[in-house]
Amino acid sequence: GINAEYRDIEQGRKVKIFIPAKNVMQSGTHGQNRWRLKWDTQERYENPLMGWASSCDPLSNLHLSFDSPESAIAYCVKHGFEYEVVQPKKVSKKRKSYGDNFAWSSHTRVVAK
Repeated sequence: GINAEYRDIEQGRKVKIFIPAKNVMQSGTHGQNRWRLKWDTQERYENPLMGWASSCDPLSNLHLSFDSPESAIAYCVKHGFEYEVVQPKKVSKKRKSYGDNFAWSSHTRVVAK
């Protein structure tokens, strides 16, 4: 039937499993450990009326969230999608202190004129 034909077409799709970057405008860390699954976008074209990028692909705006990369991989295997796991980059956080702005040290002292 139609559902089987759709499934055959969609099984050739490749998805990317990743953790999205933190919003630079916010300092919170809520939801940073959620893995997302995003399909590769197919059939993009420029809309002749408005000049916007348009797509006939219903999966182009679909983003699924998972608690772990293993659960996202299991979803891909179950539905027959090819997948690529993008590991997050390790972020080194520098410890900052407001008091360091006023520290009396030859390394941090700046002469103001």
